[in-house]
Amino acid sequence: MAVTSFALADYVVFALMLVVSAAVGIYYAWVDRSQRNPGNFLTGGRKLTALPVSLSLTASFMSAITVLSFPAEVYQYGANIGFYGLSYLMAMLITSEVFLPIFYKLEITSTFEYLELRFNRATRLLGTLLFIVQTILYSGIVIYVPALALNQVTGMNLWGAVISTGVVCTFYCTLGGLKAVVWTDVFQLGVMIAGFLSVIIASVILQGGVINIFSDSQHGGRINFWDFDTNPLRRHTFWTVAIGGTFLWTSIYGTNQSQVQRYISCKSIAHARLSLFINLLGLWLILLCAVFAGMCLYSIYKSCDPWTSGLLSALDQLMPYLVMDVLGDYPGLPGLFVAAAFSGSLSTVSSSINALAAVTVEDLIKPYASMSERQLAWISKGTSLLYGVLCIGMAGLASLLGPIFQAVISIFGVIGGPLLGLFTLGILCPFATSKGALSGVVLGLAVSLWVAIGAQIYPPPPEMSRPLSLTTEGCNFTMTDSFSWTSTHVPTLQSSTTTAPVLINSKPALADWYSVSYLYFSPIGTIITISVGLIVSVLTGGRKLNVESRLRLTKEDTSLYYLFKLIKDRAMRRKRKLDLIKDRKKTFGNPNPAFCDVELDLPQSSIST
Repeated sequence: MAVTSFALADYVVFALMLVVSAAVGIYYAWVDRSQRNPGNFLTGGRKLTALPVSLSLTASFMSAITVLSFPAEVYQYGANIGFYGLSYLMAMLITSEVFLPIFYKLEITSTFEYLELRFNRATRLLGTLLFIVQTILYSGIVIYVPALALNQVTGMNLWGAVISTGVVCTFYCTLGGLKAVVWTDVFQLGVMIAGFLSVIIASVILQGGVINIFSDSQHGGRINFWDFDTNPLRRHTFWTVAIGGTFLWTSIYGTNQSQVQRYISCKSIAHARLSLFINLLGLWLILLCAVFAGMCLYSIYKSCDPWTSGLLSALDQLMPYLVMDVLGDYPGLPGLFVAAAFSGSLSTVSSSINALAAVTVEDLIKPYASMSERQLAWISKGTSLLYGVLCIGMAGLASLLGPIFQAVISIFGVIGGPLLGLFTLGILCPFATSKGALSGVVLGLAVSLWVAIGAQIYPPPPEMSRPLSLTTEGCNFTMTDSFSWTSTHVPTLQSSTTTAPVLINSKPALADWYSVSYLYFSPIGTIITISVGLIVSVLTGGRKLNVESRLRLTKEDTSLYYLFKLIKDRAMRRKRKLDLIKDRKKTFGNPNPAFCDVELDLPQSSIST
């Protein structure tokens, strides 16, 4: 039920965001009209610089999931999700040193081309199909989320919003290619940050300052950073977020086509590396805004939770509810926030559509059909349009996936984890064979999928997920049913996929295994893929394998090698300056035999006068 309705100014702000996004696509379609080749459409001609690519990298996976679901996670489970900041750092370091050098020097368009070069075509096709499934599922969710937000705050038809989002995104992505996607991402990232800041500033003013918000969060148990419990069944601790998050974000930045396609489009490897670390600053800024927005949510609704009181049907509706509550009297600002949510989704889905078109053309069409560059360019545009329609259709499944944040992480963990293990085998293990790679990825996928399905059937008990208490003591409205408005409620996950309660005695022996934190789905898939792949490779003659140096990581590929070499050279120069005797011998060489340095005995010598 809508809290209030949009004013004209809100619609203008929201429409302006859509118009600017579409205009960027039209602009690049016109500018590049003479360059009819798939390389320009899919990789921007490999002439992009670090700054726009870095902002695009940040926007691509900082979607409406971040705008809506991160604050809701902090509101329900606390701010220890902020440890993602550490996992972002580790993921950027690993990506920069391990994956980027290989993909960049090969000059490939699809990351899965590497799998055929390193293993065989079957491995490449399996990786491509897994990526397509993963990306379409994810894109469906991120289209559905902002539509839900718009429906919540304005009462607009939900599916009308879903379709309009998908159509605008597909339009500019199909017309302008990667350049349009990158530059719309830059614009949309700015809108996302502006939307976050508008809510945060209004909340700080309402609550009387930042200190009051931190104080409320502290008393409510939301500042729970110091949880170092090593139990893998716990939903969020330092270890689950830091370790699980590192695997998750390494799979996204290191091997996901949507991200790799961006940084290999840079004009040099130095620009590509720089884009990753500028992107890291953007990730930290968005994470900080999201965590603090969650604290603002709790500070404002600490005495009257709108979810447990029945005003909202899902936690993901909390942020739009807050927006209309604190910004409803300021025309244009609610529109800015909804534009921010839509911007997150547009940037993510456009990246996904462009990546899906790239892998389809490079992995499924070019190897099997002989076509001209012009024909491939038109096919790239056609596949972009096709995938846009598919992503809109998949949005219908998003409402069946339960809590949105956990659903997204589960998708990336189940599929992204085994794919990360597959690429790691190829790049870091010179004796890994194609049989080992295929065996590892299939078994890794099977196990991670088994655990994820088991987690849906046997969800973790509250003592493992530990949702924090929410209260309705301060609610002053009249109840319309038998619900007690003055009760304190510790909520459990509301999910349309949750089954009827299962008696403890009827749980299988593996129930605890199913209760492992959803953040560990990715490490499980990665570790099993690598372990099985190595064992099978050794058994199938991997020790005799001779892999081209360009397909595996060498020390010369890493920037750390040159850093250590520079430090060593400077240390050696410093040592030579201090070793005076050694330097003198090297500098002056042997003494002149005609020179006599015997000391004169002046008293015994006779000097003629």
